[in-house]
Amino acid sequence: MSAERFSPVTTMLIALTALFIHTSDGIAQSVMQWRGIARDGIYHETNLLKSWPETGPGQILKIDSIGNGFASPIVTNDRIYVPGEIDSTGYLFAFDKRGSLVWKTGTGREWTENFPGPRSTPTLVDNLIYYCSSMGEIICLDAASGTKKWSVNMLTDLHGVNVRFGYTESLLIDNDRLFCFPGGRDTNVAALNRFTGQLIWKGKAMGDSAAYCSPMMIPLPGKKLLVTMMIHHLIGVDASTGELLWSHPFDRPNDIHCNTPAFDSGFIYYDDRGGNGIVKLELAPDGGSIKEVWRNFKGGNVQGGSVKLGGYLYGSRYRPGRFETISAVTGIAADSLKFSCGSTIFADNMLYCYNDQGMMGLIKPDQGKVELVSSFKITEGTLEHFAHPVIQNGVLYIRHGKALMAYDIRRK
Repeated sequence: MSAERFSPVTTMLIALTALFIHTSDGIAQSVMQWRGIARDGIYHETNLLKSWPETGPGQILKIDSIGNGFASPIVTNDRIYVPGEIDSTGYLFAFDKRGSLVWKTGTGREWTENFPGPRSTPTLVDNLIYYCSSMGEIICLDAASGTKKWSVNMLTDLHGVNVRFGYTESLLIDNDRLFCFPGGRDTNVAALNRFTGQLIWKGKAMGDSAAYCSPMMIPLPGKKLLVTMMIHHLIGVDASTGELLWSHPFDRPNDIHCNTPAFDSGFIYYDDRGGNGIVKLELAPDGGSIKEVWRNFKGGNVQGGSVKLGGYLYGSRYRPGRFETISAVTGIAADSLKFSCGSTIFADNMLYCYNDQGMMGLIKPDQGKVELVSSFKITEGTLEHFAHPVIQNGVLYIRHGKALMAYDIRRK
């Protein structure tokens, strides 16, 4: 391992920058997006319940008209935005907090071949909402009215190549740029003007197809690094130019790489049950290179993500299905629970796991140890339990196919 590390001041600046996205004139943007403000599964909530009744926390809302899909909602103080598919057509819905429909806008043809419905969580920046359908239609809407501002199709306009389960990335916005991964040979990754949809730059990267991963941004002094998983490589791209800075090959062939990587204190972690397990990489301070630190082939999950807290990674293991803790120092499993594989988020010192059997679990982490405190069964909804849960203002939102439920988890 290199002796050259990020200084404490640099590490603090990176962490603070990750919490806020700024425009070029220094005014902070209001952003709601995939897996929380920093895409790390951490929700900055307080005063939440530390245990639930046997039947679960009180349900305060159910919407059963959103159509098929596996995309999570995004939730503001007064609106809920969620995509769905009805009769092969995609829609983006906006509801108020009582569950009344505010607007409904068509987003074109949606995926119906296998696991029907949209996969991508919308991204809200100030008063504009951005969404990518499984057929590659990127659309920008006015968040208040649902009026379309512009659209770009990654297949027809950016020469992209779709994948066998459809485009899945949740769009990443930074300043005036929207980043997307068409997966074509000449336009493998692209930056668009988020106000007009016009192409700013395109990059060939490694020429890989997309691989269901939503990208993340690492803000470094003087540079921003765009990181995602493609079919054959993890890649790091200069966000200002599209230049490929480095790549990390996946040496076990598989085309399903879903989980957004994590970054902490100079290290990148990725969780990939597509054959590579969980991997820790050391990032050079200038962002120009990486070095593998360790790899755990046995760990990892397909699409449930994980959360890094202190010196541990908390998430699910696909086979055998269980909840597992991995040491960030050694890569070795530290503890586990008999709780089936699922999606994991964190808020107010507790982990929330929504597993593929439809159980919602409240898990207490303690320096690598885990305890299942409470759980309840999600009985409403349709098809697979794949959507990641969301927490906003003390309310837990769970999407199960055609149904969206909300539960009051505030401590009274």
